Amino acid sequence: MANILVVDDEMGIRELLSEILGDEGHAVTTAENAQQAREMRAQGTPDLVLLDIWMPDTDGVTLLKEWQRDGLLTMPVIMMSGHATIDTAVEATRIGALNFLEKPIALQKLLKAVQQGLSRGQEAIRPVSMYQRPAPASVTAPEHANTPAAPSYASANVPAGVTAPAPAAAPAMPSDTQLFGLSFDLPLREARDAFERAYFEHHLIREGGSMTRVAEKTGLERTHLYRKLKQLGVEPGKLSKKA
Repeated sequence: MANILVVDDEMGIRELLSEILGDEGHAVTTAENAQQAREMRAQGTPDLVLLDIWMPDTDGVTLLKEWQRDGLLTMPVIMMSGHATIDTAVEATRIGALNFLEKPIALQKLLKAVQQGLSRGQEAIRPVSMYQRPAPASVTAPEHANTPAAPSYASANVPAGVTAPAPAAAPAMPSDTQLFGLSFDLPLREARDAFERAYFEHHLIREGGSMTRVAEKTGLERTHLYRKLKQLGVEPGKLSKKA
């Protein structure tokens, strides 16, 4: 888990990035302007900063220059913008930014850039290890041919001429449609929402709360999946604990 600071004056961007990165297991703090970002940087060094370029009080490039000038640019910084020119991106990279993401940010590009940034930061502080931990010795499974068959308890100690009772059949499990418990008397919109809520809860529990796997199973892009779950009132965090 990494501590990531998101600096952006748009509330929607801050909330979306917080949800995505939080689901990846990171601790996310947000700042809506450069002043808040300065205060948070003064409190401690984050593992990574996602920094918007165009902000009302101080733009991201100017803040990046301040951190570089004051010796505070000790963490990877990824710049973000929907209107920046190539010259701006080049200047930010020259100052010390690790990467540049253009808005609207594609999910895979975001996750890849964050992973690269965190890896770069870890390489900068990780000491070189001189020794490798030995791999655990592999255990060879015993040959099944030499393993005696397990006794059948259903027929053990049964006198000759007496037929052993058949094992009790396992209780039948209800089908998924029965588990939903939906009423056909509901209005269509409510019935549809109830079904979708049960559908997504089923997959979240089955996949252990992993939004990545649920997105693959349901065929939805993750950003759309986040919005859909929020609309239905489904909380992935609580369901992952149940799983």
